[in-house]
Order: sequence, then C-alpha cells, then structure tokens
Amino acid sequence: MTELFFEPYEIPAADLGGENPLPVFRGDTDDLEIKLADNVPEEERRRIGCALADRVLPYGMQDGYTRVRRPRAFRTLILENECLRARFAPDLGGRLLSLLDKTEGRELLERNPVFQPCNVAIRNAWISGGVEWNTSQLGHYFLTVSPVFAARIRGVHGEPALRIYEWDRLHCFPWQIDFFLPEGSRFLFARPRIINPHTYTLPMYWWSNIAVPEHPERRTLAPAADALSHPPGTGILTVMPMPCPAGYDMSYPTNAPGAGEAFFRIPAEQRKWIAQVDRQGKGLVHASTSRLMGRKMFFWGMNQGGRRWQEQLSVDGHAYIELQGGLARTQLETVPMPGGERWSWIEAYGMLSVAPETAHGEDWERAWRAADAALEQMLPREELEDLHARCESCASAAPDEVLAFGAGWGALELRRAAQIGQQPGIPPELPFPDSSIGDDERMWLSLLERGALAAREPAQGPGACMIQPEWRTILEASVRNSGGGDWLSCLHLGVMRMEARDTDAAREAWERSIARVPNAWAYRNLAVLAERRGDTEGAVKLLKQAWDAGPRVRPVAQEYADLLNRTGQYAEAVDFISALPDTIRSHERLLIALARAALKTGRFEHVERIFDTEFAQIRECETSLTDLWFAYHENRIADAEGIPVDDALRERVRREYVPPRNIDFRMSAG
Repeated sequence: MTELFFEPYEIPAADLGGENPLPVFRGDTDDLEIKLADNVPEEERRRIGCALADRVLPYGMQDGYTRVRRPRAFRTLILENECLRARFAPDLGGRLLSLLDKTEGRELLERNPVFQPCNVAIRNAWISGGVEWNTSQLGHYFLTVSPVFAARIRGVHGEPALRIYEWDRLHCFPWQIDFFLPEGSRFLFARPRIINPHTYTLPMYWWSNIAVPEHPERRTLAPAADALSHPPGTGILTVMPMPCPAGYDMSYPTNAPGAGEAFFRIPAEQRKWIAQVDRQGKGLVHASTSRLMGRKMFFWGMNQGGRRWQEQLSVDGHAYIELQGGLARTQLETVPMPGGERWSWIEAYGMLSVAPETAHGEDWERAWRAADAALEQMLPREELEDLHARCESCASAAPDEVLAFGAGWGALELRRAAQIGQQPGIPPELPFPDSSIGDDERMWLSLLERGALAAREPAQGPGACMIQPEWRTILEASVRNSGGGDWLSCLHLGVMRMEARDTDAAREAWERSIARVPNAWAYRNLAVLAERRGDTEGAVKLLKQAWDAGPRVRPVAQEYADLLNRTGQYAEAVDFISALPDTIRSHERLLIALARAALKTGRFEHVERIFDTEFAQIRECETSLTDLWFAYHENRIADAEGIPVDDALRERVRREYVPPRNIDFRMSAG
C-alpha cells in the first residue's frame, strides 16, 4: 500500500540567514562564450552557450549563512510503499533527501546528514545530497534552498502521490513535478512538466541532479562510447572516448586527480539512463523517457581542494559524486521552447542489479550493455513510455490538498492577470492561494490595487525586486501619475530599467530616488552603472556616498572595500575596513578584502590572521585564499631576503609552502 505523510526530520543545520538586499544585474550579453574543440560536431555546437549568461534578478543573493550548526527539525514528506521510502523537503526546493530501498535495506542516494549551505548555487547558498531539480537558468536553481509548494494528488490507480510546483520569476513560467510510487513498485517515478505560457520562445533549461556515494569500488555507467569533457588544464570542451578520456578510467571517479565532468554522448535511438554500481553490481539507476536526452557525471577529484569541498558541504564519510539528466546534451546549452508548449517526461529512480564481473570488466561497452539489458528486464522502455502517457490525466488534475506553501509570487501573478482580464499563465491544477502572499509580495500588491508601492523607509531596505515587463508597465504609470514617484518607486523602476539594459533611463530613475531621499540603495546602483561604463573613480565616490547616506549594512561595505582594492586604493581599503563595526568587519568577505589590501601595504599581520579562519562562503572555483597564501609568502620572503618576487621565488613558494587544508578550495589538480 502507498502512503503519503509528514514526518519531522532533525539534523544539525546552519541558519540560512537574511537575503542580500543589493540586486545583481545581468551583463551586456545573453550568451556565454564556450571554447569548443574541432571534433565537436556542428549539430552539437549550435546551442552551446545560448542564453546562459549569469542571471539572478528578480531573486536576491542568499549569503547570510555561517558554519554554525544547531539541531533543526525540517518538515518532510514521506512517499512510501512496500519497496521504497522517499523523503522530500518542500522547504528545500522540493529536494528528494533520501530514497531507501526497503527490500535491500539500502540507501540509494547520498543522504547529507547536515544542512550546510555553501557558495555553489546561482544565489550563492546550496546544499549537497539527494536529488534537486534545476530549471530556468544555468546552475543550481534559484529555489534550491527555498520553500516551494507541495500538494497531495492521486496516481493512475488512485494511490496517494505528491506534486511539487512553483512559479519561476525569471522567465515567468510554472513548473511542476508529480511523484508516483505505485503499490509494489521498485521504482520512484518523477514526472516533470514545464509550461511556456507566452507567445514567444523561451530558452529552456532543465537538469535533475542526483548525489550518490563516492567510493573507489563504485563505477558510473552510461550507454555511450564517448563524452564531451575538458582535457585537464585546457578549458576546451572536447569529444573524448569513454571510459578513459583523460588518461585514467573516469568511470571510477576516485581515479580523478581534480574536479571534472563528462557529458555522455548517448545516441538518439538509445534508451537514456545513467547508473552507479558497487562491487556487487548494485546501485542507483536513473532512467527516463526520450525527452530528457542528456546525462552527466560530476566529481570533485582527489586533490586536497576536492577533498576540502567534500568536507565543506557535508561531514567526514559522506563524499559524493553527481549523476545528472537534462533536456540538452550538455548543461552548456538551452533548448528553444516555443510559446504555448507544454513539455513533460518521466524519470525513474530505483536499484539496478548487474552481474558484477561484467559491470566492472575492462570492456566498457560490454559493461554498459549488460546494465542496459538489466534495466530493460526490470523496467521495459515501452512500459515507461506508456506510464508517461497514462499520467497525463494526473498532471492536469487538481490536487486533493495543498500541503506546503512556497512564496506568494504565483498568487500575485494570478491577481495581476485577473485585474486586467488576462488569461493567466498558470493552470488551475497548480493552486497558488492568496494566503501565500507575504510582506515581499504585499509591497507589489499595493501597486496593483492602490497604484503605488507600499511605503518603506530606506532603513527598512528596498524590499524584493521585480523585473517582469508587465510590472514595469504598471510601475512606470504609477511614477508618471504621481508626479515623479517617491524614493522607493524610483529605485525599483531603475532596477527594472537596468535589467532591461535601458541604462540611461535607469540612471535617471536612481538620481530621482536620491533627490527624494538620499539612500544607500540608489547610490550603490549608480556605482555599479559607473563602473560598468569604465568610470571607476566615479564608482568609488558613489559607493562612499552610499555608505555615508546609509543604512550602513555589510553588503555595501563589502562592495566598497572590494572596489577600493580593484582600483589600487589599498591604504584607503585598510583604513575603511579597520574602522568598521566589529559585526561587519568580522565578516569573512571583509577579512579577505582586508588581507588583500594589507598585503599590498606591507601590513602582513592582517594577512596572517585569515589562514586560521574557517570560511563558509568561498565560491566554487574561487582560489582567493590560496592566492593570498602564496602571495603572502612570496612578499614575506622577498622582504626578509631582499630578493625580487619573480618566477623562481614563486616556484619555490609553491614547492615549500603547501596551503593548509582549511583554505584550499582549488578544484584543479595542478
């Protein structure tokens, strides 16, 4: 019998902290430039980099966490039958935290025993473990550690099932994932559905990200002869043979000296799946219907930096790798989704069993073909396709009960559409109740109902941003009708204009905001605009004005200190940071900024202190701490011995002064 119920789940957890109030604006281009080798076929090159440039707005950065962990009980939903027990966290993006095969007594995923955000996601905060769902934009999704909606639905046989759903605020589309666990099933089925409610094409992105244990005796299998990967030290995406694209057997990730990834080039006619098996030939398999064509493996590598990342994200004994499935062949591309389209597919999660001598044999093709045959016997391809079709009526049926709330933006969008008599882009089977509307949304609801944003003082912060074109039209009218608007409406209008790349109009709005009430938020945004135009001197002055106008908050101090360093004003940076209140000065990003400035001014005592610090928010691929370590020793030795900092000294320092483990986050093996 299948059951769906709540169960508390207590683990040590860091506090996520508050959201950064400073908007992160997109750049001048929508695309990423990706270096490709000549052997990447033309048909696989066309969408590489398309519409993948960094986007954060209208969301804010989640950078308020530390590494202090205390017991916390998360609300989780259990979907369980005789064979499997799946645990979901609606407060963490709907993440599947655990999938227990009850008949084998085996956890199929890597279950993270702590909640420890790290700086890996689009908005900074991300946690490892389990399965997460990423859409809309390259990277770990905006809501990966935020609440989403959950509802009770019914499966094809009337059994309890679970729906996770939300409204994406960047591209303004709804998405849902329906989870089915039929009576007696050895597989958990996920059925994502994404809807393009617009008349125009969306650059669609989707990758399901699965954490499984890292272990020397666990092998990754996928039905492909080769993969797109990066030869070590090149940064060039290249077609490389599996399983040894870089001189070692990558199918055993513990062979990898540094972090890496492989996008398997699965033939179009081949069934799409990826699996990891242990020495008994058993482990998780992720299979899908054909729309989810991509499969990827990611690993942190065995160098000191890779090991440090595993510790940073979890605790000892919980190292993991990632198996992923996506709409495109790689994560470095989007798929054009025409207006009005609805896309769906089925993903199956369960245990695969393959003859171990074959699964771990030297013949790669024989190994994956044996896994392919075993999967077909357990879960025939046609059966999965048939299940996808049979679940269509479930996907469009209203839920029996809403179990958990996300934010109120979906409800706000329904209110906006209703006010102008517009057909909503959200179908009725995805309910967003008015009761989900909170303080962030109420500020914008006031604009809709009363013609003006709800009033705020600068000390209260700017509130949540909005970039949706329809809301810009409403706000433009409000400002125009009120004789130029107040400080808050002008501030947000400038944000909307800036994100739309209407920079002159953005500057005009922010200057008007300051004329109404001098405030740090508008000064800071003008500083961003000045620096992007090459006026670094003006940017420094504007950030100084932002700090003076207040409120004096850590994010403004951090950006000002970093800009002083970027412009070579190191003494000024030391003085500014040293004079900050301890609550701000002690933040790790200010400690790094102070160390950078102190190194340039010979104040080595400020540099030495950071090497004993445990850092929470070093960004994935960031090497600032090891760079400071090497530069510190180069300058210290040069001063002591009266020698120049040259290549010979740099080589000596790298040979004689290995960075301590706590500051080493380097992902390459070099």
